[in-house]
Amino acid sequence: MAIIKKFRITTFKKETNKISLKNISLSYNKRQILDDISLNFREGEICGLLGPNGVGKSTLFNIIIGLIKPNYGTVLINKTNVTNIPIYERALNFKLSIVPQSGGVFSELSCLNNLIAVGQVTIKEKDLINFKVENMISKFSLDAVKDLKAKHLSGGQRKKLCIAMALMSDPKIILMDEPFQGLDIMSTKDLQETIANLQTEDGTRCCIISDHAARDLLAICDKAIILANKKIIAEGSPNDLMNNQNAKRIYFGDAFKLS
Repeated sequence: MAIIKKFRITTFKKETNKISLKNISLSYNKRQILDDISLNFREGEICGLLGPNGVGKSTLFNIIIGLIKPNYGTVLINKTNVTNIPIYERALNFKLSIVPQSGGVFSELSCLNNLIAVGQVTIKEKDLINFKVENMISKFSLDAVKDLKAKHLSGGQRKKLCIAMALMSDPKIILMDEPFQGLDIMSTKDLQETIANLQTEDGTRCCIISDHAARDLLAICDKAIILANKKIIAEGSPNDLMNNQNAKRIYFGDAFKLS
């Protein structure tokens, strides 16, 4: 596999936490999903979230955006306690966007009109909407398909459109839930480069990505976290995780290699 990410952020002169989760616990119908999870996501880094099916990765995303309130614990964004702040306020006031695992587009609208629709909700200056839409069409190479309905786009094109829609509001935090799901090899590589470029364009943006495609995800991460058995079992750079015995035993296995 080609190296997608040309550099990795491992240390900061002054570490700035964009999101902090403190002692997060959550149960559904007396079944515990997350147990005393504490995590920091730093400004400017791409962080991967890995773990077996049903371990609570998407749930953790929903807690961050405000769709779910934890039974216990605190969510901080920019050092502000947002645990009781609703989803729309987190999106607008803390510049947070999400690229969902499925859906995320208006299937009967064209690619162009999907971007316009998001712009009309997130951008106050009407003159700026068209500028941002044209910029996203160009940035994500969607010009050839801009008049196609979203339901007719390929998987890779749809993922690009979802990311473009999420970026219309100039977010400082962007969450991506399984962006590589269902993509072919070339579409995956193209999307990896797109995500890595987001960091180059804005060195303060925090990007958190959850996916089962561990090798594809680790190729673009500065840091990765493995969640299993309701707990964080390993955290560190991709190379650190390859040498972590808990990560090997519970998630990767002995045969897994980065390349």
